Amino acid sequence: MKKFTKKENSWSLYDWGSSAYSITITTAVFPIFYKSSATAAGVDAADSTAYLGYTIAIFTFILAMLGPILGTIADYRGMKKKFFTFFFVLGVTFTAMLAFVPFDNWLLLLICYTLAALGATGANVFYDAFIVDVTTNERMHKVSSRGYSLGYIGSTIPFLVSIIIIVLSQQEIIALSTTNASRIAFFITAVWWLVFSIPLFKNVQQIHFIEREGKPIVQSFKRLGKTFKEIRQYKALFLFLLAYFFYIDGVGTVINMSTAYGTDLGLSATSLLIILFATQVVAAPFALLYGKLAGKFSEKKMLYVGIIVYIIVCTYAFFLETVVDFWILAMLVATSQGGIQALSRSYFGKLIPKENSNEFFGFYNIFGKFAAIMGPLLVALTAQITGKSNYGVFSLVILFIIGFIILSRVPEPKTSPAVDEVGIN
Repeated sequence: MKKFTKKENSWSLYDWGSSAYSITITTAVFPIFYKSSATAAGVDAADSTAYLGYTIAIFTFILAMLGPILGTIADYRGMKKKFFTFFFVLGVTFTAMLAFVPFDNWLLLLICYTLAALGATGANVFYDAFIVDVTTNERMHKVSSRGYSLGYIGSTIPFLVSIIIIVLSQQEIIALSTTNASRIAFFITAVWWLVFSIPLFKNVQQIHFIEREGKPIVQSFKRLGKTFKEIRQYKALFLFLLAYFFYIDGVGTVINMSTAYGTDLGLSATSLLIILFATQVVAAPFALLYGKLAGKFSEKKMLYVGIIVYIIVCTYAFFLETVVDFWILAMLVATSQGGIQALSRSYFGKLIPKENSNEFFGFYNIFGKFAAIMGPLLVALTAQITGKSNYGVFSLVILFIIGFIILSRVPEPKTSPAVDEVGIN
């Protein structure tokens, strides 16, 4: 196998930096910080979990609406990097702002979290679309899997530093409150994300594009409408998006709600942080393994494996009671979390026309984000109705089953002999 090129490495390194946001803000430190803030303000545990679910649903809905529109405009020459930069700056700025929000203002925390999440997930739409500009169809599953693997490895470094600071503050070994230790974690995350994004800005450019034309916004809406009408004619693409809509819902919900769910089960903040750190460490080699096995067995077969693992995860989550149970669940998630996301990205990248990558990744985003609305809302509503979060988690099994069935009907993508070779120069 050829070595990874400078463009491929620069693209993958963004995952190294941005994944610190995913673990610290989305999954670990922020949810614990927010839950503590809400509890201190007298908010019931089930209600605070529900409010977090509603918040996730709100910002995912906003991005679902904007994704295809912005993606269509971004397909014009030179526009992809501009849109990526806007969302990147938004995400980094409000991640850093979380460090300055008063602890007793849980509502302002959610507002800053929403803006940071809009930036992070918005930047990822265009980051994902850049994969067609840095590599070829034949190498796409390797590059995508490597990105996720580097993300898991890179995210553990600032996360470990943050855990050490928080634990030392809890043990009163350092003269720092746990609240301020968490704030330092937010700031470290923003800086880490910023620094390791520099290679992408320097070395990755938009190669596939559409030439600009008069009234670009009007023309973009026309192209978007045409694509929306014709997308059903792309049988493999349409079926894959439909399957992705269902199975990625469960994946995203498990990621976004896991820490809040663990808190409701009575797990301590320290236990949760250690478990999540171990999850990142284990997930890195498994993401690479998924990429390697995809080259041998095909991406679709490995997606089947990931979906089956998540069905087991949701079933097991229903019976969670102890820290040991949560450890087992976390390790199961670690085996497939990165692999299923990486191979979904590369599989989709093979199905789309390269010059319209932003537009089609906009649709990829809208299917993923609308799915991400459904899962958290389901967990949130069930938690409030029953007073137990595990019923909502278990109900996600049906989404994985539907996704599996639809995916089985997706034809394998054909490798074009005229693949652009820019990624291996």
